[in-house]
Amino acid sequence: MNKPVGAITRGTTAHNRLRRCDRWIAAVHGRRLRAVDRPLVVDLGYGASHVTTLELFTRLRRVSPGVEVVGIEIDPARVAVAKPYEREGLSFRLGGFELPVSRPPVLIRAFNVLRQYAEAEAWHYWDVLRGRLAPYGVLVEGTSSENGRRAVWVGLSSRGPETITFSARFDAFERPSDLADRLPKTLIHRNVPGERIHTFLRDFDHAWAVSAPYGVHGARQRWLAAVQALAGTWPVPTRPPLGGAARWRLGEVTLPWPAVSPRD
Repeated sequence: MNKPVGAITRGTTAHNRLRRCDRWIAAVHGRRLRAVDRPLVVDLGYGASHVTTLELFTRLRRVSPGVEVVGIEIDPARVAVAKPYEREGLSFRLGGFELPVSRPPVLIRAFNVLRQYAEAEAWHYWDVLRGRLAPYGVLVEGTSSENGRRAVWVGLSSRGPETITFSARFDAFERPSDLADRLPKTLIHRNVPGERIHTFLRDFDHAWAVSAPYGVHGARQRWLAAVQALAGTWPVPTRPPLGGAARWRLGEVTLPWPAVSPRD
């Protein structure tokens, strides 16, 4: 076997750390999974515990009973620890960005993997992983806080990045721009004046501020009002599966990637 491609991450993880993203994947891409016979999903870089891969498998089985999930880790010790938890449809393998699987995956989830890489490397591995996808497949790459209460992820197809989603518990931030520390590596250093992502977060903070009166009805109502206001000037999807009140009330908002992409 060739040496796995990539570097070992810190491996920190926790129960439900990726629940917000899993919930989004099931809602937005459940139909994509159901359209394929034996859809393959890869969880790349699951960390020191198998738990988030098992949770992904359990949640996706509810929307696509035939889904198969493979957890891939570059650290042999982590794979050995996860192996006893294998079951029909769920397995764990040693590997990295080369993805040692038998067929192209319909979906790849890679969370908290690329933060240790330089920006240029992150762009490169986006391209590498997109090249591993099945036709019409999707890569979901993102970052979450240690407890999963704040997260940002990007949805990519074989053509490139297409969406970016911001998600947070309502008690996990003071203003929306607090999510800036969860931006993907391709954007986190671009949160400066003159860049689209900086303008978006500034405008989101403003919408949050002017929606303060709705806070008497709770933070959820304030968030709903803020996102609705934001949708007046930003291309926020307002209908399912990416948008609308059903998604916003979860503390979530999605944008087309070009709205925040780096100017260069």
